Amino acid sequence: MSWIPKILKGGRKPTALELLSSAQWRCGSCDEAHQGMFALASFAPDPWPGAERYEPNGAIRLEGDFLSEDFCVLDGKYFMVRACLEIPVLGTHEVLSFGVWSTLSRDNFDKYLVGFDDGDYPDMGPWSGWLCNRIEHYIGNDPLAIWLVPQAGRQRPRLYVQDDNHPLAIDQDNGISPERVLEIYGHYGHRPSE
Repeated sequence: MSWIPKILKGGRKPTALELLSSAQWRCGSCDEAHQGMFALASFAPDPWPGAERYEPNGAIRLEGDFLSEDFCVLDGKYFMVRACLEIPVLGTHEVLSFGVWSTLSRDNFDKYLVGFDDGDYPDMGPWSGWLCNRIEHYIGNDPLAIWLVPQAGRQRPRLYVQDDNHPLAIDQDNGISPERVLEIYGHYGHRPSE
């Protein structure tokens, strides 16, 4: 496999855009090969108290605690689904995607369950919820109100920040630079090697 060289012809380092557009780049933190841009995913909602282990989606329980790749129930009272929060990346046709969790009301959680297998939702939202994961420089420990929009064809729902003045909502609307993407990757332990 070919790697983006540390120094390109003419003696310059690749730009952030060149790294993110490349076939592969070597991570200076985890020493893994990354394919251009990749999603950052949270294993579970931040309040999840259990082990890092998924149960099958089909074994869902609405009582007690339950966690699968797509659904989470806490204490039989709080209902969450895995979703995607996307930020466009300027100069590309790509998005930086965060795989995060959102709360739903019990009614909307039930609607989501009914449409999950065939990806057909008679009510395509938006449904209100709360983002359940911290996101570097955007979301701390305080909850953030979001809109969740189910997607057809078994795609994960999309999240949009309700407060148009929140920095994350602004970046969802306007996009971020490739340099900012690399900063975010670096925060999560994925820096390009020098």
